[in-house]
Amino acid sequence: MPTLPTPAATPLSLAAARALHLAAQGLLQARRKKAVKADVLAAIRQMGVLQIDTIHVVARSPYLVLWSRLGDYPQPWLEQLLAEGALFEYWAHEASFVPIEDYGLYRHRMLDPAAMGWKYSVKWMAEQGEAVASVLEHIRANGAARSADFERTDGQAGGWWSWKPEKRSLEVLFTSGVLMIAKRHNFQRYYDLAERVLPGWHDSQLLPEEQVRRRLLLASVKALGLARASWISDYFRTRQSRASLAQDLHTLVDEGALLRCAVAGWDDAVYVHAAHGKLLRAAAGTLAPTLTTILSPFDPVVWDRRRALELFGFDYRLECYTPADKRRHGYFTLPILRRGALVGRLDAKAHRAQGRFEIKSLALEAGVRLSPRLVQDVAGAVRRLALWHACPDIDIARAQPALFGAQLAAALQDGGAAARRAA
Repeated sequence: MPTLPTPAATPLSLAAARALHLAAQGLLQARRKKAVKADVLAAIRQMGVLQIDTIHVVARSPYLVLWSRLGDYPQPWLEQLLAEGALFEYWAHEASFVPIEDYGLYRHRMLDPAAMGWKYSVKWMAEQGEAVASVLEHIRANGAARSADFERTDGQAGGWWSWKPEKRSLEVLFTSGVLMIAKRHNFQRYYDLAERVLPGWHDSQLLPEEQVRRRLLLASVKALGLARASWISDYFRTRQSRASLAQDLHTLVDEGALLRCAVAGWDDAVYVHAAHGKLLRAAAGTLAPTLTTILSPFDPVVWDRRRALELFGFDYRLECYTPADKRRHGYFTLPILRRGALVGRLDAKAHRAQGRFEIKSLALEAGVRLSPRLVQDVAGAVRRLALWHACPDIDIARAQPALFGAQLAAALQDGGAAARRAA
């Protein structure tokens, strides 16, 4: 395979690569205008996918991912867009909200659910076919239903890994595309027949798998801003051999759909979507990250832990499934993005009834220089996040280094007093 020339005169610096990635993710600079509902859909389209997670010691992850990009916005907008049919739910990266126009890109997965691993139980369908049919008939006759609408009759306690039979049936019907999520209320799913949720779809519209693979590859690279080959398949959880991926990349570069360039210090090529050509040129000089914000553990910037380490030098693990005595940073640590770098992490809990935002643990990354500007940037982001949770009182239990915690607490106190005077 011939070596293709790079469109850049010199390799991108690592800082420029980060800036390009953050620009593509909508995290380069703070918004100047207050968000409107259409901005929620635009942000999801820009990312390509919005991962769902139900932990809510702070706002549930999908709401937090949007807040990092949009600032304050009403959370119900997300559910409204789902109910209006602008979004649908499916296994994209993981369980995710996806723009409805991309439904056809996931239809092949629904038609081969046995290839979806634990997300679909062939055994359950084989052994409980009558029960599955009963659940489906209930929804056909009575309309959209929640799992909670089916009373548990097997005598077992609930829990993530002990779903009641009806919930298992709902999930296999969802993974196979027979059911879709019509809406959510209080974050509970309402399952309905796919033909009622998406009446305009017919499988005659299905694209060949080769075209689907190409479109998802291009969408991955576009959402990432720039991508090493090893990063691409994780974004939409596509399955492709290295040889096949390398051939597709070569073809797309030849066609001009992708640009091939380099990052200083990396031996392999990186790829940039042709639509980001202007961003690529700016990345070498004028593309300056200025946003400081708090990220969800399931934000696309950090959900691929290896990519976060390679691009940002950020060694990140989510410890909510780690025994408490073995946690290093906390239950649900949130990365701190500051002006193009991941500078720290905080473990927080919003006590909404008390109006109190508790920072249980706060840590700067090794090598991050403590400065008044850093303190003010982080204080501003933390204050915005706390106020979005309607928690004006902020306290810090533990910080590393301790001096950072003391300076941040003082800045938060000063800023809170200034905000009260302005009000």
